[in-house]
Amino acid sequence: MFTGLVEHVGTIELFERSDSGARIRVNAGPIAKSLEKSGSIAVNGCCLTAIDISGNTFAADLSGETLRRTSLAELKLGARVNLERPLTAQKELGGHFVQGHVDGVGRVTRLDPEGANWWFGVSVPEDLGRYVAMKGSIALDGISLTVAGWHDGVVETAIIPFTYEHTNLISLKPGDAVNVECDILAKYVERMIQARQEAPKPQLSAARLITEGF
Repeated sequence: MFTGLVEHVGTIELFERSDSGARIRVNAGPIAKSLEKSGSIAVNGCCLTAIDISGNTFAADLSGETLRRTSLAELKLGARVNLERPLTAQKELGGHFVQGHVDGVGRVTRLDPEGANWWFGVSVPEDLGRYVAMKGSIALDGISLTVAGWHDGVVETAIIPFTYEHTNLISLKPGDAVNVECDILAKYVERMIQARQEAPKPQLSAARLITEGF
């Protein structure tokens, strides 16, 4: 579980494909020393397992499923990636609950300056649109953001200078792939509604009416 508050922007030092997936090595700077082998870390919002830690770097394996369902398949050497360690009991929950389970891949539509700030637009896969709510939360490349606009399948968010300068946003351009994770609360509400609709409805009969005192 994560918060969507990026701790450090790392860089990809290795991207090596295999028949079953790929392995990446990430320069995680000062947070690498706090990682443990087999521990979790979010890379652009995707929860990965650190399998080898050396100096300021860690390695992680990407399964075929991860490559198919996230933007990590499009990583290049030197790419900037958002890093966040898992939430702990002592950590302030300043963003929103982010699982690190990517729902789909979106595409940057714009990153336009507005004074000292920016407007960040991302096209969201059609099947995820039902989870988007104005002023609700959404994680884009692991960044907890607030939906400020929603039109024609595009999520618009307002980016302050600190977020722009301390995440990978500074290196994104229109057309780039970003990981999208919708708010977990919306998914649970949807499932509860579905379960209620799927539940068998009681049958009304004369015998039951008599039993109930009618």
